[in-house]
Amino acid sequence: MDLPLIDLEPVWISLQLAGITVAILLVFATPVAWWLAHTRSRIRVVVEAVVALPLVLPPTVLGFYLLILLGPHGWVGGPVQAITGSPLSFSFAGLVFASILYSMPFVVQPLHSAFESVGKIPMETAQSLGASRLDAFFTVISPLARRGYLTAIVLGFAHTLGEFGVVLMVGGNIPGKTKVISIEIYDRVEVLEYAQAHILSAGLLIFSFLVLLMVYTVNRRLPVQVT
Repeated sequence: MDLPLIDLEPVWISLQLAGITVAILLVFATPVAWWLAHTRSRIRVVVEAVVALPLVLPPTVLGFYLLILLGPHGWVGGPVQAITGSPLSFSFAGLVFASILYSMPFVVQPLHSAFESVGKIPMETAQSLGASRLDAFFTVISPLARRGYLTAIVLGFAHTLGEFGVVLMVGGNIPGKTKVISIEIYDRVEVLEYAQAHILSAGLLIFSFLVLLMVYTVNRRLPVQVT
């Protein structure tokens, strides 16, 4: 029995989207997580709620407001289109923007927990020995928080890879541009091509299981930092 032909382009677009999203999120989520772990500001609870909002907000609701925000008359989409001449909605760049917001809690929260576990003492000790704050963070804090970074990277990547509602609302279903693997699965089911849908779904299922297994295995082997 011949295996059904699978279009791998949505898989490649999904991998690109997940990789770029996680890379950008690490840059922005690291200072946010560090601030949340050590600040005493009264607005901390507000920031925590905003970061965690995608966890409870229906993806279609978030996708709808992002579509308005990124549209030609939106606060973000309008200026971008005026400068570049291209709309941000229904584009790969728009997908990246939406994915950053939608996957943010999956990156911020593991880093937040890791920084809380590390505490302030290693930073203060490194600074007392002459290291700058930035140097102390990258040479002392980051290695101590590596479990948090590993979890954040894997969960952020896997979550972005499996997005459906947000990417469908913001990016639509444009082959070769915004059509990701989750939308490809939906399309295959819609036309009753269950064999192709099964292969893609099984691939995502196996991938998700393996990445979680890797996280738990590596985290069990890494030493726990105690402050």
